[in-house]
Amino acid sequence: MLEKYLEYSAEVLEAKKAGKAIVALESTIISHGMPYPQNVETAKEVEDIIRQGGAIPATIAILDGKIKIGISDEELEFLATSNDIEKASRRDLPYLIATKKNGATTVAATMICAELAGIEVFVTGGIGGVHREAETTMDISADLQELAKTNVAVVCAGAKSILDIGLTMEYLETNGVPVVGYETDKLPAFYTRSSEFDVNFRVDDATTAADLIRTKWELGLNGGVVIANPIPEEHALEEAFITNVIETALKEAKENNIAGKNVTPFLLGKVKELTEGTSLTANIALVKHNAVVGAGIAVKLQK
Repeated sequence: MLEKYLEYSAEVLEAKKAGKAIVALESTIISHGMPYPQNVETAKEVEDIIRQGGAIPATIAILDGKIKIGISDEELEFLATSNDIEKASRRDLPYLIATKKNGATTVAATMICAELAGIEVFVTGGIGGVHREAETTMDISADLQELAKTNVAVVCAGAKSILDIGLTMEYLETNGVPVVGYETDKLPAFYTRSSEFDVNFRVDDATTAADLIRTKWELGLNGGVVIANPIPEEHALEEAFITNVIETALKEAKENNIAGKNVTPFLLGKVKELTEGTSLTANIALVKHNAVVGAGIAVKLQK
């Protein structure tokens, strides 16, 4: 029954048959996270990095009502340039599939689709979380609920710094989601290598990360694992500078009554504008770095 919704690329299908490690990639970063043509270039480079690391990339998207596990160059170009792409989270999947529409998958939706396809590792930029002032707005990303129940390890550069990182960590703790620092004791904050918050555990190699992930699931402890991998030092932004930029962007979002799933794309666009493009360079660098680490963990998990 499930198979009628899933469509695998030839490369991913071959990898599944051969028992190769596969790494899931989201498509929101392509359709809503980066401008053209950097979105296409980055997506292709990230896929190549995963191949070089000994795994097979599976970029996930909803196209013509099908869950695509792995996409072609033409499909990538379509996702990158079309205005007809919905931002798809858990809530949106049944509608988009039933009405044969197109959707770019968020962290939450990519986790769901990866688990349906039997893929255990997912590489992204940063996870969503509890938004600032969530105590009054109740604006909390569906990514956190997905991490609480879906068995996929998410390699990311921590939580996006536009969020309330402290409340995001509290939420993950309540739901039993381990936040594991990869070669770091501090939680990275997307554009910066650290924040004021400690990770729960630190690992310094892919083998230890894979052992932790496998042990969690073999114990029947359902839910994801956050592997928090800091942005490379040479691409990190200065903390005071990015904090100031984010405060300005948040103020503008509030003044323009931007809410719900429109908040993150607006803020990331505004941050890019205010940093004169350096935030985009940082974003690309951290995703590539996450791909290196994610491929390594996926290969060890497969063994």
